[in-house]
Amino acid sequence: MNYEELQNEIKAAMKAKDKPRLSILRQVHGEIKNIEVNERREITDADVDAMLKRLIKQTKETLDGSIKAGNDQERTDTLTVQVAVLESYLPKQVAGDELASLIDEVLAETGASSKKDMGRIMGALTGKTGGNFDKAAAAQMLGQKLS
Repeated sequence: MNYEELQNEIKAAMKAKDKPRLSILRQVHGEIKNIEVNERREITDADVDAMLKRLIKQTKETLDGSIKAGNDQERTDTLTVQVAVLESYLPKQVAGDELASLIDEVLAETGASSKKDMGRIMGALTGKTGGNFDKAAAAQMLGQKLS
């Protein structure tokens, strides 16, 4: 997602009177504006994706806390919707067979043969996918292949 698309999504959420979507999109917009103002530079698509990932992580942590507290179901529902909204704007995560074939490709390219090379392999996977892969699943697959 780029900055212009984000602004269009905010307008669409306003027209649709979709408060949970509007709230979380405005939060993303505010964080991106902070980058623009504080760092005095143009916003890139990578900035928007990074901000989405960071807000997903923060919102999931808040959601976990809300679930553990178990006292405000409305807040828990709102947070669940917000996480779903944020995840819908992220690029598709590489997983399953596609991830396995990428791992095989990276193993062949790097010549990695032991678990000591795990960091180098994960770095290469991040470069190939832009960080959009299931890191836990990749680590598990690598553990099986390198043992």
